[in-house]
Amino acid sequence: MISGHQNADEYFKSVFGKKIFRLSLDGGMTCPNRDGHAGHDGCVFCSANGSGDFAAKHCSSMAEQIKQAKKQVARKLPKNGAPFGYVAYFQSFTNTYADTAYLSSLFHETIRHPEIEALFIGTRPDCLPTEVLNLLSQLAAIKPVYVELGLQTAKAESVAYINRCYDNPVFEAAVTALHERGIPVIVHCILGLPHETVSDMAHTVDYVCSFPVHGIKLQLLHVLKGTRLADDYERLVSEKAFALMDREAYLDTVVSLLHRIPKDIVIYRLTGDGPRSLLIAPLWSTDKKKLQNELYKKLKESELPCNPNP
Repeated sequence: MISGHQNADEYFKSVFGKKIFRLSLDGGMTCPNRDGHAGHDGCVFCSANGSGDFAAKHCSSMAEQIKQAKKQVARKLPKNGAPFGYVAYFQSFTNTYADTAYLSSLFHETIRHPEIEALFIGTRPDCLPTEVLNLLSQLAAIKPVYVELGLQTAKAESVAYINRCYDNPVFEAAVTALHERGIPVIVHCILGLPHETVSDMAHTVDYVCSFPVHGIKLQLLHVLKGTRLADDYERLVSEKAFALMDREAYLDTVVSLLHRIPKDIVIYRLTGDGPRSLLIAPLWSTDKKKLQNELYKKLKESELPCNPNP
């Protein structure tokens, strides 16, 4: 347990009765924030792979892609014969940004794969028209379906800076529509955006928790090569106008935020990691295991009261 919350592993075991591994897949889509429909160039922090740097390579057959993704997680599988399973995670770019017929074929092939226990779909809240919501409901009648939304921040100035290209009410409408259909929503929040204070981050977490969300991901801001954030980082650091959080500040921030999150919200991520070949900063984030251990230690030492209804 994380400060009284279930983490993803614990939640999966409670639902599926075994250890679950995510297979990161690529649906071959792009993003309306790249092709001009909503904006251009994508969000400032997004890599050329659309946040899917760890996904299996896109190919025409989902069965083949699942096979390749299984190879990527093979070293993590239990060696003691303990039961385990897989969920499919469409992570790269915006995975409902396509013709509904294509999405139906793609997702039906995936969810009906005998080794897939559930479907996780990463997308934007402005890419969930009624026909796609209806498709998700159909899929959810076969196996569990979860939708991950990249809010990142609720602060208006930060929304404009990161070039998210949709306003908060769009997020609110998407969460409501998914909840009404019984589809669990997981929300991504980035910690440490330029010029955001801990109070700003707390506001984002409080905002997310005011809606009927199933899970939350707290993601440390990473500066990756080839992103507009990388260009800004070099300039802002030289001007002493922005500095990334150091390890201690990040740990303290996460601990304080966890105490604001209701216990029934599953914690899916507390740190995150970028590809080492692309990571510019913060380099201390590369030792993910050490960071998690330090975080758990701080949580145990923390005596902050937990507010179940922020």
